[in-house]
Amino acid sequence: MKRADLEGRRVSVIGAGRSGSAAAELLVHNGAQVLLSEKGAMDPDTASRLCQIGAEIESEGHSDRVFDADFAVVSPGVPPGVPVIRELERRQIPVHSEIELASWFCRARIAGITGTDGKTTTATLVQRMAEADGRLAGYRAYGVGNIGVPFSSLVEEMDEGDIAVVELSSYQLERCSSFRPEAALITNITPDHLDRYGGDIMRYAEAKYRISMNLGPSGTLVYNADDPILRARFSGGGFPFSTMPFSTAGPVGGDPSSGVYLEDGWVHAGLRRLIHTSEFQKGSFRGNHNNSNVLGAIGLVRALRLDENAVLQALREFPGVEHRQEFVARKRGSDWINDSKATNVNAMRQALEAVPGRIVLIAGGRDKGNDYSAVAALIREKAVLVVAMGESRQKVADAFRADVEVVEAPTLEDAVRLAAEAAGPDRTVLFSPGCASFDLFRDFEDRGRRFKSEVGRLEE
Repeated sequence: MKRADLEGRRVSVIGAGRSGSAAAELLVHNGAQVLLSEKGAMDPDTASRLCQIGAEIESEGHSDRVFDADFAVVSPGVPPGVPVIRELERRQIPVHSEIELASWFCRARIAGITGTDGKTTTATLVQRMAEADGRLAGYRAYGVGNIGVPFSSLVEEMDEGDIAVVELSSYQLERCSSFRPEAALITNITPDHLDRYGGDIMRYAEAKYRISMNLGPSGTLVYNADDPILRARFSGGGFPFSTMPFSTAGPVGGDPSSGVYLEDGWVHAGLRRLIHTSEFQKGSFRGNHNNSNVLGAIGLVRALRLDENAVLQALREFPGVEHRQEFVARKRGSDWINDSKATNVNAMRQALEAVPGRIVLIAGGRDKGNDYSAVAALIREKAVLVVAMGESRQKVADAFRADVEVVEAPTLEDAVRLAAEAAGPDRTVLFSPGCASFDLFRDFEDRGRRFKSEVGRLEE
């Protein structure tokens, strides 16, 4: 669909969060008749702004007006099985994601990034690399999508030759049909959101694979060959696009002439040795999972044909990402680390592996069908105390009580207080929830900021 095709079209936007509001604004600007429908309360400023530009709004429930539409756009946080979505489908009204909508307007080159873990860090790094190249080549780079900035909010600023680095969740990809990146990356597939996918990791993986569904002969899919699910899916070839594997375990398939890989501490692209890990592993940006993120990023920017010197310098200067193993302060003799972005058990595992020494772990939130057995050995080895917090604190406590001392805390404030009592020399307080944030917080960013604020209030 093209922007000219929207003139006079009736569009229902379901969900008035950041993505839904940005989609509604983009649609109105391009001549559509828009109804923004929210099942709960709507932010007053959002409602006022959209009313002023001509959108209709409704809150505290979806009325039948939603179904008087040529198509609908759904925010990523709206589950696929809710009644309003089922009724749209029953009436055969097309339902698109905000990402799909924005892609209809995009003149820039698109680099798409998905996966379970590492996608925000990798997307941020790729954007920094593209910005460095863009300063030489005269274009702009944008980071949008699941990273926290709706694609729809910036797409009309983008020109031909610019690069849109689009981070994509499985939720966003579910409702994409024509979205077509020039190059795409899948970081890994590990159990997450299984409550949404009926406990079936392969259903979840299939949603991620949609990032490659429109790649053609000129497109490239970069994938993690260390991930057994991705290796089984993409290593055999026979796709209409090129594939580029990456691995932290040496040359992929024993062939040093292909792919991106780590060997003896050096990052290689084929036979070319690029950079040693000591040049970028520092501060909050450390651990083998970040080596993997770097390999994926380098694979993606090579597929985009960016300047090698520019991207390697951007990598050397990369500080890491807020809320991802972020150093907060040294209090009560301990380093305090904010890993609020860890919304699943695999991300928690990565943090436990990366943080040195003995650990006081704060974990818990809204459970997504988590299986904590994957980190039990690390908890036994490294944790001196687990502070189980939030809605899932009982499940977290039950999972770890046999391995380590556990205390429960209903709130984050309580959790920080209890962790501070156990802090001390040669210990690190790690806030790595392993759960979604929606029990107590607006999102993981809100959760991370609140954690940093509570740590800041601690007295020495």
